[in-house]
Amino acid sequence: MAAAIGWGALSASALLVGALIAYHLTPGRGAIALVMALGAGLLIGSVSFELVDEALQTRTVAAVGLFVLVGAATFTVGDWLLGRAGGGERKDSGGAQAEGSALAIVLGSVLDGIPESFVLGLTVLEGGVSVSLLAAIVLSNLPEGMSSSSGLRAAHWPERRVLLLWSAVVAVSAAAAGLGYAVLDPAGGGTGALVQAFAAGALLAMVASTMLPEAYETEGLLTGLLVVTGFAVSLVLSAV
Repeated sequence: MAAAIGWGALSASALLVGALIAYHLTPGRGAIALVMALGAGLLIGSVSFELVDEALQTRTVAAVGLFVLVGAATFTVGDWLLGRAGGGERKDSGGAQAEGSALAIVLGSVLDGIPESFVLGLTVLEGGVSVSLLAAIVLSNLPEGMSSSSGLRAAHWPERRVLLLWSAVVAVSAAAAGLGYAVLDPAGGGTGALVQAFAAGALLAMVASTMLPEAYETEGLLTGLLVVTGFAVSLVLSAV
């Protein structure tokens, strides 16, 4: 379990790195959007090759499809509720978070990170961390940390407060990875496969509703090429 917790913390630590970059290097929106689009493609690839494909090995197409939809619906409802509470603009790089709630921003980031961390713990349980999934999580968390922290910086949040915010998310992500390791038994097939399908739906909904719009707003038509590039990298990594 310690290994799963460690990998969960490591992958989520990209949020802290992104925050430090935002406060000390002040990256432009173009750079943030580029990394976000690549990360979106990697996550889509990981969902396809690491989650859905494996779930289909032990469960029917109907069951996997149902739980993908349930995962997407759960994320969407949670995102909607947090948006009403003040966390809807948590990834905006222009400072829209100034009108939001700090707690809602934290909970929104936790909502984004729990499914991926949970499944990361499951991959450790199955014999070793998935390189493709780990890379996808890092390349989705890095621009999230950069974009959100750039917005919080524009909203005059002190760096220490932002680092504490992301540290809390890292701790929850590490716990989620440990929980995925502790409660899932891939030998049984069924439970792990359904959790993989649920997480796949949640991750796809997160990519579509929070990452792609932010990337497209800056990169425009180039977003499609960048996303497919990330997807192709995920395909290569899944074969490693």
